[in-house]
Amino acid sequence: MTDGLSRSLAGETWDVVIAGGGNAALCAAIEAAEAGARVLILEGAPHAYRGGNSRHTRNFRCMHHGDLGPLVETYDEEEFWQDLLRVTRGETDEELARHAIRNSAECLPWMQAHGVRFQPSLAGTLSLDRTNAFFLGGGKALVNAYYLTAQDLGVTVAYDAQVSHVGIEGGRATHVIASIGGQIISIAGRAFVLASGGFQADIDWLARAWGPSARNFLIRGTPYNRGVLLRDMVDQGALTVGDPTQCHAVAIDGRAPKFDGGIVTRLDCVPFSIVVNRDGQRFHDEGEDVWPKRYAIWGRLVAAQPDQVAYSIIDSRSIDLFMPSVYPPITADTIPDLAGKLGLPVDAVADTIAGFNAACREGQFRPQELDGLATSGLTPAKTNWARAIAQPPFYAYSLRPGVTFTYLGLKVDRHARATGPEGPYENIWSAGEMMAGSILGQGYLAGFGMTIGTVFGRIAGQEAAAHVA
Repeated sequence: MTDGLSRSLAGETWDVVIAGGGNAALCAAIEAAEAGARVLILEGAPHAYRGGNSRHTRNFRCMHHGDLGPLVETYDEEEFWQDLLRVTRGETDEELARHAIRNSAECLPWMQAHGVRFQPSLAGTLSLDRTNAFFLGGGKALVNAYYLTAQDLGVTVAYDAQVSHVGIEGGRATHVIASIGGQIISIAGRAFVLASGGFQADIDWLARAWGPSARNFLIRGTPYNRGVLLRDMVDQGALTVGDPTQCHAVAIDGRAPKFDGGIVTRLDCVPFSIVVNRDGQRFHDEGEDVWPKRYAIWGRLVAAQPDQVAYSIIDSRSIDLFMPSVYPPITADTIPDLAGKLGLPVDAVADTIAGFNAACREGQFRPQELDGLATSGLTPAKTNWARAIAQPPFYAYSLRPGVTFTYLGLKVDRHARATGPEGPYENIWSAGEMMAGSILGQGYLAGFGMTIGTVFGRIAGQEAAAHVA
């Protein structure tokens, strides 16, 4: 960024200043600009990496009655709510959660009106054509569409713009401090939307919360979400929600990069496999539930294992039952050879698989639904899709915890207004991953992060513009 542009940003008072450049920030910017506000987006990433974790996403979860765009049949509020309850085990704010669910019904048409295109749901193990709408071109296409819309509306965007501080006086924000192009500048505003994500890319912070094991985690999302602004708000007394050890963590391929591997590094083979740790022992029910409701628990399960690593083992009958992996599986014609290639104790793995196979019983294997095909007399049991690992060749993937975003965030109300030590701030709103812990106390529901970001991003933009007006 040139010195002249830096001076222009600092030389005026903006109506709405938005910290962040992902889905929630863009929804806020579009709503505020359409209401007539002069809007500035401060995106911490460079242009090529703009969009935060949103550029890695594929879909969002949406309540609807009857067919809606690519969605079929009906997915009503109560079913949506029960799905959320199941994965969070009650660790959620019901008022805010239902607010997000109800408002999600309006989001899909709004997204289409602002350049987002959809495609039919993916086939295979996902089975989401009733609950989740998939973006044509993925999250990158969504992000690009929103930036084009924002540009058409006159929104100003600064890249490589890391916001480090919100100046607050008497419950009212006056300015932010940002590093832009190597310069530290103060930017004044009348209203502020904080949507700069969680702290997952700060490995030291993760390690303080989780312990040393967190240094073995892979960060599947953007490396730019380091929680700088979240820490600043916490230090200033902003109220928070959520547990710093809770996060959206899935089991991803152990060969993935440390940062920014994205959604392609996730593995969907777990329900059709057995999963063993480095000692060759199973440690959880691989068939607990269908993919959208249970895939996110496996990151935490693997994180609790020695060296934070596990291995998913399947046979040739299951290799085509899940989304293809970005890295090829480890392959062998015998279980001992496979264990050897994985560096696992051969006898222990062979005994574990023999014991599992002996516990499998006759029944109809139905990969697209909970089939009740369970083991007998085995601990831990496998309660669905329990089919013997017996048909060579055999395949395996290494698994490591892949953290998408953390759940510690700012406390907000149904209007997305953040709360300070003396009550709600006069002119600070928050949206997206920076406040998702208000609703996601633990666990995850596929596509729901985008739902939260879209709903509360739109609300934040509307409320901020109304405040300015």
